[in-house]
Amino acid sequence: MAGTPGSPGTPGTPGTPRVLRAMNDRAALDLLIEHGPLSRTRIGKLTGLSKPTASQLLARLEAAGLVLATGTTAGRPGPNAQLYAVNPAAAHVAGLDVTTERIRAAVADITGRVAGGFELATPGRGRRGQGGAVEQVVQAVDGAVKAAGLHRTDLHRIVVGTPGAFDPSTGRLRYASHLPGWHSPTLLDELAAALPVPLEYDNDVNLAAVAEQRLGAARDHDDFVLLWNEEGIGAAIVIGGRLHRGWTGGAGEVGFMPVPGTPLVRHVAKANAGGFQELAGCNAVLRIARELGLTVPRGTQAEGASALLAAAAGTGDGAHAELLRRFATGLAIGLASLVTVLDPGLIVLAGGVIAAGGEPLRSLVQSELAELAVPRPRLVLGGVPDDPVLSGALQSALATTRDEVFDTSR
Repeated sequence: MAGTPGSPGTPGTPGTPRVLRAMNDRAALDLLIEHGPLSRTRIGKLTGLSKPTASQLLARLEAAGLVLATGTTAGRPGPNAQLYAVNPAAAHVAGLDVTTERIRAAVADITGRVAGGFELATPGRGRRGQGGAVEQVVQAVDGAVKAAGLHRTDLHRIVVGTPGAFDPSTGRLRYASHLPGWHSPTLLDELAAALPVPLEYDNDVNLAAVAEQRLGAARDHDDFVLLWNEEGIGAAIVIGGRLHRGWTGGAGEVGFMPVPGTPLVRHVAKANAGGFQELAGCNAVLRIARELGLTVPRGTQAEGASALLAAAAGTGDGAHAELLRRFATGLAIGLASLVTVLDPGLIVLAGGVIAAGGEPLRSLVQSELAELAVPRPRLVLGGVPDDPVLSGALQSALATTRDEVFDTSR
């Protein structure tokens, strides 16, 4: 008969040998993820374990298929030491970044190394039916899996990043009417049936914040706001090291936030316009440029806005300088509301449109914000320049998968 919770005979009771071994195992695996191949002696020093205990730990993890002997040290005094590393084949995950124009997918092994990627263009938005989203997700996943030389059954988890958020009470996508084919009430069930792998969904800006927290400008920060500006404008809020998603998953949908300088739009969910998006989104950059007599480049709104801001950051005078100044003021007005309510220590400015303005834009926003709000958070540019949403999806999938795969207490 199993022991009662908390009794000495219960497997998994804190302080039992099994739990202590599992804690040491996890500590060693985390060190190998962070540092790469390590010797038994080095693992012992970093964990505080004796050499015999470290040896037993590595033998146990090797037998479980979680670590591999990868070679020996060289170029140091004394005999060469055996090196150990996490077995990359222990698990694989996939991440997806969904936009109106394409779906980008990637597969990573348990160490975080990207093993394969795939991009699926999704043109003809008006022709996409509700079933199209399922087919496209499956095609993107299969493309990335094939590029990694794997099979779909090799995946332990998939994390999908989309604009908006899936309402936890209804399962329907909200705040993203511009993403056709993703609003069926049965979409999540259809995806689960098509991909019999644990599936998770998150807002794209939230996943960009995960990437910044794990890999970029917000490392070692438990409280920060990420402001994203690309196809749309949005924010991610991290409090106490955890994302704040809100009651319906809509925390951070600041594009709809009423701000000075824009007409008051009622029923914003139906209008899908107004507020901060009109003041400081990519469409605002194009409007200001036209007012200043600047030529608007061809392409999407985000591409045109990015090109204009990159030129403005590079020239620094005349109409381009005024464009940068006005845009910075618009960003600072919206940020002032967030800063007043949340008082974060750090704000990360991310997304292609903001990145195009670079340091000149960041500096102007910092100066403007200092005059509009009492708190003085530090502003930094995003530190994950390549595919931050996709990187965040992979990091999110890896975090949960490692908790499962690295648990040796069972």
